Amino acid sequence: MNELKPEIMELLALVGKKYSRNLLTTTDFDEFSLHLKSEHGYLISTSTLKRLWGYVNDTHQPRTQTLDLLSRYIGFTCFSDFCHHLKTSTMYNSSFFTTKQIQVQDLKPGDEIEIGWSPNRYLRLQYHGEARFQVIDSKQSKLRRGDYFETACFLMGQPLLLSYILRDNQKTPPFIAGRNGGLTLINQLT
Repeated sequence: MNELKPEIMELLALVGKKYSRNLLTTTDFDEFSLHLKSEHGYLISTSTLKRLWGYVNDTHQPRTQTLDLLSRYIGFTCFSDFCHHLKTSTMYNSSFFTTKQIQVQDLKPGDEIEIGWSPNRYLRLQYHGEARFQVIDSKQSKLRRGDYFETACFLMGQPLLLSYILRDNQKTPPFIAGRNGGLTLINQLT
């Protein structure tokens, strides 16, 4: 499959969100094509949709007309209008923000903190210095008691991204806590 531009990938994500059904099978693409035609009068073939979503391999870039129709589907006048929105929207731009946080520079070895995230995940951590934390209590989390990880800070409302977890002297793949909604609990205990 040809790599799609980030703007097109974002367009497809928003189209999928609005349609609110997964596009995973030939039938899904057939139904979406019919939906676009019957509900909106947009003619986009099933094969074009399959190529766009990477269901079939293809080396062609999508036509502007197709991108315009999908942009209209999510409320824009055309694809260039959608791209302009991406460039000017604060939702897609970097920005400063304030939130409750715990930074490792404010901790000393032996300090304990607790963090949590939805739906009911909880960790109690002990700081070991040099940005290293050990899990000393875990409830409903994939992190286990005895796991270690490194991070520079914990930010309320933001996901916790870990490049790895050290478990039984083995590094795991990257881990994300609070993917949807971020951390909902951060407290320094000692």
